[in-house]
Amino acid sequence: RRLGASCDWERTAFTMDEIRSRSVIRVFVDLYNKGLIYRGVRMINWDTKALTAVSDEEVIYKEEHGKLYYLRYRISGEDGYAVVATTRPETIMGDVAMCINPNDPKNEHLKGKKVIVPLLNRVIPVIEDEYVDIEFGTGCLKVTPAHDVNDYMLGQKYNLPIVDVFNDNGTISETGELYVGMDRFDVRKQIVLDLHAAGLLEKEEAYTNKVGYSERTNVVIEPKLSMQWFLKMQHFADMALPPVMNDDLKFYPSKYKVTYNNWLENIRDWNISRQLWWGHRIPAWYLPNGSIVVAENETEALAKAHTTHPNLTLADLRQDEDCLDTWFSSWLWPISLFNGILDPHNKEIEYYYPTSDLVTGPDIIFFWVARMIMAGYEYKGDMPFRNVYFTGIVRDKLGRKMSKQLGNSPDPLDLIDKFGADGVRMGMMLSAPAGNDILFDEALCEQGRNFCNKIWNAFRLIKGWSVEEKAQPAENRLAVQWFEAKQQAVADEVADLFGKYRLSEALMAVYKLFWDEFSSWYLEIIKPAYGEAIDAATYRATLGYLDGLLHLLHPFMPFITEELWQTIETRSEGASLMTDTMKREAVASSDVLPAFEWVKEIVAHVRAIRQEKNISPKETMELEIVSGNPVATFNPILTKICNLSAIRVVEEKDTTAASFLVGTTEFAVPLSGKMDVEAEISRLEAELKHKEGFLQGVLKKLSNEKFVTNAPAAVLELERKKEADARQIIAALRENIMVLRKINN
Repeated sequence: RRLGASCDWERTAFTMDEIRSRSVIRVFVDLYNKGLIYRGVRMINWDTKALTAVSDEEVIYKEEHGKLYYLRYRISGEDGYAVVATTRPETIMGDVAMCINPNDPKNEHLKGKKVIVPLLNRVIPVIEDEYVDIEFGTGCLKVTPAHDVNDYMLGQKYNLPIVDVFNDNGTISETGELYVGMDRFDVRKQIVLDLHAAGLLEKEEAYTNKVGYSERTNVVIEPKLSMQWFLKMQHFADMALPPVMNDDLKFYPSKYKVTYNNWLENIRDWNISRQLWWGHRIPAWYLPNGSIVVAENETEALAKAHTTHPNLTLADLRQDEDCLDTWFSSWLWPISLFNGILDPHNKEIEYYYPTSDLVTGPDIIFFWVARMIMAGYEYKGDMPFRNVYFTGIVRDKLGRKMSKQLGNSPDPLDLIDKFGADGVRMGMMLSAPAGNDILFDEALCEQGRNFCNKIWNAFRLIKGWSVEEKAQPAENRLAVQWFEAKQQAVADEVADLFGKYRLSEALMAVYKLFWDEFSSWYLEIIKPAYGEAIDAATYRATLGYLDGLLHLLHPFMPFITEELWQTIETRSEGASLMTDTMKREAVASSDVLPAFEWVKEIVAHVRAIRQEKNISPKETMELEIVSGNPVATFNPILTKICNLSAIRVVEEKDTTAASFLVGTTEFAVPLSGKMDVEAEISRLEAELKHKEGFLQGVLKKLSNEKFVTNAPAAVLELERKKEADARQIIAALRENIMVLRKINN
């Protein structure tokens, strides 16, 4: 059951597995009766290890560096040769014709001729078709209908015989005449040697092409003619394509609409039968005369058989031994989950269908997503879900998809033991933009664990303060006003990002709000002096903000946020952060946010001056603002955070001051008496000497005519930039030294 759905299936005589099985069988029978399922011989993808057919979507194509073999086919009745280029010389035993393009002048002499298959001495005709690429190889194509999809189509067009030379396991069959029992790839090696010895191999050359591998067993797929069951897909594609392309059913990210469209625009019939020993067995029974009846069970099958053969018994019927592709069951999942096939109007399916969201990986967009949409429109007349969110695929550092077979997938329980469940979850989600793959690194989980520690430490800091009912300091009042607006703005941003399914961006917004704004700025401003208590008004506001932050973080980090939320205050029985609504207050003005950004820049510049001039944070300083103070409201915060003794508006800055700009406003910090001037002059002179030496080295290089003439333009540009930067730094150092000497005098 999904999400604790309260289904009444206990009233029935069927388990969930039985409901699913009966639903699959009923759908097969229904589609067969509609003429959408048929049985026939077609070229399919054959897995020589699993000994089963696989669908087109289960074939993984890999680029491989192989060889192109040029084989000589002697012209029947003449001394000349026709040369064929092929990547698969092991299939020549199945050749039944040679094909040339009728517009190819270089093969004009082959028209109407016959050629002899190398080593077999089988005479085959030369046929003509514009399908042959004149530019590829020699323009001659060996036609092997049993072992190539395109050759099969040519064979059908020209009524050519079919010679299948492979057994199901990829070895050569008796039909092949040569190399019987040998594996196909061993034959490739041996036949090349034999062709060379017979003088029938003209040459070999390197060739890169894409080779299909089975997703199940990772063996090379063998094209094979086989009797299989197929579902006609055009009918379903016509229903499933418009809703997605019209955004009635939305994909996130939307780039996957292109992938979806390309597949459905070029849809091919679905091979739904598998030669496996597990799965839903195909509900088809064969009569002694070779005819077929399709029914939900053998009793119904016998009843159908009796309409034409009344004397048959169950013993006379033989059920098809093949199973259905597992996706033929899965595509019904949104419907069969609530028994919507067997009981189409039961209250559960009417309530839950369609659901809102599907979260899945893009690698099964064809296997599952598209087919669920198709089944939804076929059996419910509506889409199964309104939105599809495609997650990224977690890969290892080499970009390989994680799998048990490769052994490159870490044990999640080990990661949780090391970094915590929230740490693993948060670290992964931060690096997982919708639809983009993640190259897994434990450093991601470590980042998540560090953030958990940050949250816990902030909580401990706040809960460790003593509280008094006293007047609220001005800086605390301003900080409360600012953070209220900031949290509201981020909450609105997160809601918007959730609506767009940009989950990693939503997490990053909350992450920055907690780490940068709340911990680094807000708590720093309101933190009481050592041993002192915080005012009650600020403390209550801070607990409220922490409560809001836990609400915002909860979807991403459910465990630590639930634990802290339960601890902040006494909760009622059964209360949970999962179901609690975030409290949101109306914000009086948003002007506070851009103004506070100025405050941050001012604080950063003042701290940089302290560090550069080696002035202790404990020593008070003055701040001068030239011509006017655009952030006068926040003077209490600047005074506390920057440890200022005064903030003054001046017309001209102090001659000893270090200045900086924020926007178009100039700020200055007087330095007289605030540092060891002699030591600072010595430091700056040493730095000046180093920069002057660096500049001389650059100038020497640029004065070298040979270097200037031969160096690439990008290198010359870089050296000239080094010169300009060095001159600028030298000028600034000289000016600073001159100012400090005035102070010293």
